[in-house]
Amino acid sequence: MLIKKPDEIKSSEITDKQTYLNRRLFMRGASLAATTAATGLLYRKLNPPPAEKPQGEKLVTIAKSETDNRLNNGFTLDDKLTPIEDITNYNNFYEFSADKQSVASESRSFITRPWTVAVEGLVNKPTTWSMIIPWVGFPLAKLIEQVQPTSEAKYVAFQTLYDPKRMPNQTTGVLDWPYVEGLRLDEAMHPLTILATGLYGETLPPQDGAPIRLVVPWKYGFKSIKSIVKISLVAGEPPTTWNIQSPNEYGFYSNVNPNVSHPRWSQATERRIGESSFVRRDTLLFNGYAAQVAHLYEGMDLRRNF
Repeated sequence: MLIKKPDEIKSSEITDKQTYLNRRLFMRGASLAATTAATGLLYRKLNPPPAEKPQGEKLVTIAKSETDNRLNNGFTLDDKLTPIEDITNYNNFYEFSADKQSVASESRSFITRPWTVAVEGLVNKPTTWSMIIPWVGFPLAKLIEQVQPTSEAKYVAFQTLYDPKRMPNQTTGVLDWPYVEGLRLDEAMHPLTILATGLYGETLPPQDGAPIRLVVPWKYGFKSIKSIVKISLVAGEPPTTWNIQSPNEYGFYSNVNPNVSHPRWSQATERRIGESSFVRRDTLLFNGYAAQVAHLYEGMDLRRNF
């Protein structure tokens, strides 16, 4: 991984704002991949909030490879951006509130510095990673490579902070706390899977998962664990909060799939945040990333492995 200082980055290598904020347009710039560019994978829900800009931030570029070439076979869709007022005031974060429109106010005083993340389990080099000055975002694969998974590691398990004093809704029984999530190892190692700490050069606000959250763009709305404190490499399929809560509705894989209906609603269409409830769009398989990720599920019955 090549580290470059800001004054060494050519302006032509930096993804422009429109591309940065639109996940499909971002795909054309993926091979440039400065850390700020990587954060462009923060799909519709994650647009830049009015937050403090990190100091001493490092930009990362990744050498071009066959994977980058495959990722460049993306999309060009010039959609209207979601209003920032809607993005920062409509959040799914049960630790603060089950009401999506109340999360921002309930999390306003949440303190995220200092913060540590333990990376452990079936690895040769377990570590505790301290975040004093956070990056904007980076591929999860880079962190996993550093801890050297053993041959027995097949899955990655994640855990959110459990602190009812700081996360008031954890005093309720609405979910089985702490919140947990999981990915298969190859899903976690995919270059589109990132750990995000910022948005458009600024730190994540509490309501969007500060100080560090998981972003898996083809699992939008399903796999987005926030305020992570532990990452474990494990041999067996780890439990996930929503699969525990409602196993007939949320499977382990939880891919965006218009062909598989949720028991209580169809996934064939979707409504974008900030748009009229009467405006529906066709849902794209894997949220539009089929060309990049469909190979991960070859031979699987995605109706059974939902």
